[in-house]
Amino acid sequence: MLTIDKKYSKLESVLFDHYVANKNDLNSSCQPGVSDEREKAFNFFKETGLPVNKDEKWRNSLLPKHYGQSYTFDTSPVIYDKAAGEIFDCVIHGYSAHILPMLNGWYYSSSKESMQILEDGVIAGSILTAQKEYPELFEKHFGKIADFQKDGFTATNTALFRDGVFIYVPDNVIVKNAIQLLMMVNRDDRLLMNSRNLIILGKNSKLDFMHCDDSINHDSSFINTLTEIYLDENASLDLYKLQNINDETTLLNNTFIYQEKDSRSKVAVLTLNGGKIRNEIDVDLHGEGAESDLNGIYLMDKKQHVDNQVFVRHSVPNCYSNELFKGVLDDEASAIFNGHIYVAKDAQKTNAFQRNNNILMTPEASIDTMPFLEIYADDVKCSHGATVGQLDEDAMFYMMQRGISKQDARLLLMYAFASEVTSKISIDPLRISVEDMIKRRLRGELSICEKCVLHCSVPDKPIEFEIDMSKI
Repeated sequence: MLTIDKKYSKLESVLFDHYVANKNDLNSSCQPGVSDEREKAFNFFKETGLPVNKDEKWRNSLLPKHYGQSYTFDTSPVIYDKAAGEIFDCVIHGYSAHILPMLNGWYYSSSKESMQILEDGVIAGSILTAQKEYPELFEKHFGKIADFQKDGFTATNTALFRDGVFIYVPDNVIVKNAIQLLMMVNRDDRLLMNSRNLIILGKNSKLDFMHCDDSINHDSSFINTLTEIYLDENASLDLYKLQNINDETTLLNNTFIYQEKDSRSKVAVLTLNGGKIRNEIDVDLHGEGAESDLNGIYLMDKKQHVDNQVFVRHSVPNCYSNELFKGVLDDEASAIFNGHIYVAKDAQKTNAFQRNNNILMTPEASIDTMPFLEIYADDVKCSHGATVGQLDEDAMFYMMQRGISKQDARLLLMYAFASEVTSKISIDPLRISVEDMIKRRLRGELSICEKCVLHCSVPDKPIEFEIDMSKI
């Protein structure tokens, strides 16, 4: 157990002791450079610990209140004879994707193939295998985009990660079908997972990537995921994050994106369920002409909590960024939005916009919203804003006067509120399925089930509001 002077919480002690006891095992599957990075990150964590509410970025977070819990680790992958689809099936009608499954923090493949070469030379598979088979690609970018000194969770992920996914798209390759990461959790004890992903897009390449966080049961777990993404010149990435986990699970999702000249990223964070969720998105627009479009919708109820932290760094001139995050909070749910746009001194001709809109369905629901601009250039177009309110009573009255029930009028207004975000999903089958999930969520029908928490729509059973349109 811990013997050093610093006072640690139970969770910090568990993390510390696990690294000390498993250091050799953790490093046995890593390159020397990764082992060095692990040790540096651990020493940083040893000195600073996990973030607390005194830290400005964590001032209203609920996560530090749960540091008194203890967790276990999966030190080796569970071997199944079943295919991933037999454990958990996620099929979206009309949506073609290459599936990369992760189970309890480990890359999962019943065929024991941990790395695949897809069409046009695209590489996808386990990050542990990538270290050995593609060391030059791996070492060039690993740890270069995400700084482990950001906070204690970034440091512990670097020190303790076991597995994750690695994707490389060569220059001039347009990936026809999306790649879908399925993060599955299925343990009957308190599991703490540290997973690490590295995605590299070459020049003039394009990728649609979907990251799904799913829990198969109702047991508590703590998921700490860190993703590093590198976009070379004129590369394009559409990233969709679907989060629908049980109310007992804590999810911390860090995404770092580094963009070169004329590259483009579009991100949609779709949070439908989860006990305590924190999404951190850090974008560095490092090349002129780079663009970033960041969007999110969160639908929370009961005592659920979601925290979206977005930081966009305009390092050079002539870049564009846009942020739109919208939330509907019911019962005693709570949310945080902290949006920070940084414009460097020489980043002239910057266009940066930020907006956060929220609907509180009850007096007990709450939102802390903090849009923020930090500008050191003088030739820029930047704006930010936030709104917190209730459903429009005049619109409710107008709809009810035309024969729509109060319940359906509420659902329609909330759905219309969310559609500004979902309309930005460029893949039609995925957009239709997500809109279907949102309808179910707003009606209280979307919850965890035995095989799939997403309840994706099928063509013969669409979800529709029961409204007599002839009365409108």
